[in-house]
Amino acid sequence: MRSLLLEPGAGPDSVAGVVEWFGAMQAQDMASGLWSLGVRLPAFTLDDVNAALERREAIRTWPMRGTVHLVPPADAHWMLELTGVRMLAGAAKRRAVIGLTERDADRGVEVLGTVLKGRRLTRSECLAALADAGIELAGQKGYHLMWYSSQKGVTCIAPHVGKEQTFVLLDEWVPEPNRPSREEALGIIALRFFRAHGPATRADLARWTGLTMTDVKAGVAAAGEGLTTVRVDGTEMLVAPELLDAPAAPPAGRWTALPGFDEYMLGYKDRRLMMDDAHLQAVVPGGNGVFQSTIVRDGRVVGTWKRTLGAKAVTIDVFPLVPLGPAEREQAEAALLPFSRFVGLPPRIRWP
Repeated sequence: MRSLLLEPGAGPDSVAGVVEWFGAMQAQDMASGLWSLGVRLPAFTLDDVNAALERREAIRTWPMRGTVHLVPPADAHWMLELTGVRMLAGAAKRRAVIGLTERDADRGVEVLGTVLKGRRLTRSECLAALADAGIELAGQKGYHLMWYSSQKGVTCIAPHVGKEQTFVLLDEWVPEPNRPSREEALGIIALRFFRAHGPATRADLARWTGLTMTDVKAGVAAAGEGLTTVRVDGTEMLVAPELLDAPAAPPAGRWTALPGFDEYMLGYKDRRLMMDDAHLQAVVPGGNGVFQSTIVRDGRVVGTWKRTLGAKAVTIDVFPLVPLGPAEREQAEAALLPFSRFVGLPPRIRWP
């Protein structure tokens, strides 16, 4: 059933629909986040996805785990209040480490709330405004202030201008936010997670959101008949019942090229349904949380890949994790062609 995460064109047909279906999509690395959308919207180019983000079909902020995600704009406020609040609880400790006072942190939020009124500024312009206000930005202080203002629900990340992030006021970009009760919000996030990532465990939901197990149990209860229990290799898991009618595995011969940080790989403690344990080191080198782009065959990771965008072509280096014969290499290369079409550059594929 997790194969539905891989089916191009099988789900929603818009950026807004894909992001809402997932609930949130990790987008710390913007290029990866864009291709996570593109791989599920095969008719879209990079320009199409960027245009959808300009239309505010999704926005980026830090809703959970201290990590940037694409989220449905109308849901950003309640997600920050539900899951982001736990990150705020640890902010004082982080400020002590980097030498930033609470007073300066709150002043930074006030400054950004003022300079961004009716405006969209680049990251460097925001930092310049903070510096002009006399706020020290050395080391990690600047990043912390940009994170803190978004975590407080004052700002959010707008689409890039060139290669630089831009920021806006969340209330200006989302003037009519959804306001579910806390119980309803827990049910929504549980339903979306297990619909998109199921079958998965309650602990997986806690890992993905950063919620306590008490909140996870409340969310599952609130989701009610929207979720059902299954057993996978003897482990109790949850899934949306409509997915039980879907094929248990993708069609034989299905190859997909996924970006790093794709939701297919995220949120799970146990990833044996997607890859051999022996390959985890190659996908997440050093266990540092930085996921490599993967090539998936029939739901299983069989290789990683890296791309370099040039003026006239995109160079793609493929690193197999299992033996691949000539015919399989052709299939792997075919799986990479949608990415080259997405970025509008012919591919130059290299093997070791």
